[in-house]
Amino acid sequence: MYQLRLNGAAPSALVNSSAEPIVATGAIISDIPMIDSVDISLLRTGDTVIVDADRETLELRDVRERHVVTSIVRRSGLILLLRRSEDVGSYRGQWAGVSGFIEGGEMDEEAARRELLEEAGLERAKMVKHIGTERFRDGDTVWCVHPFLFDSKEQKPQLDWEHVTYKWVKPCDVDKYRTVPGLQRVISKLLS
Repeated sequence: MYQLRLNGAAPSALVNSSAEPIVATGAIISDIPMIDSVDISLLRTGDTVIVDADRETLELRDVRERHVVTSIVRRSGLILLLRRSEDVGSYRGQWAGVSGFIEGGEMDEEAARRELLEEAGLERAKMVKHIGTERFRDGDTVWCVHPFLFDSKEQKPQLDWEHVTYKWVKPCDVDKYRTVPGLQRVISKLLS
């Protein structure tokens, strides 16, 4: 890296998911900004990236973050999948959990409970697990998914306009459906 710096060919910055000590040492000696612990699966060739090594931040220009909740509802070992209608703004016709945007000033659990009521009429579902935010990249959007697991005894959800049908399925059968990005990973983590 130091030789690259001397020849004017050093990178503008180094972005790592997990930097080896030798890489960190090379960055320091070569005076190349470096950040670590980045989910590099969110980066795409051609992205405009702003790296601030002092604050340990990476900003993706022209990529927006959207915070949503996704609630997986479980009943008798089965989970609820909802098929999105053609009237929604994204992922039309795909299968999902009970999902929606976190509205201004709302806590993620509040949003999850609101969406359960609005989209499926489930007001007595019991929250049993909440895991850390999962991020998925789709085009110029990074979806920041706040996942929840709820248990419910209610068998027939009351769907709103956002969904056309529902199914109770075995978790191992989710991969047979065309789902929104990352749903299988969220389900696996919630059920583990």
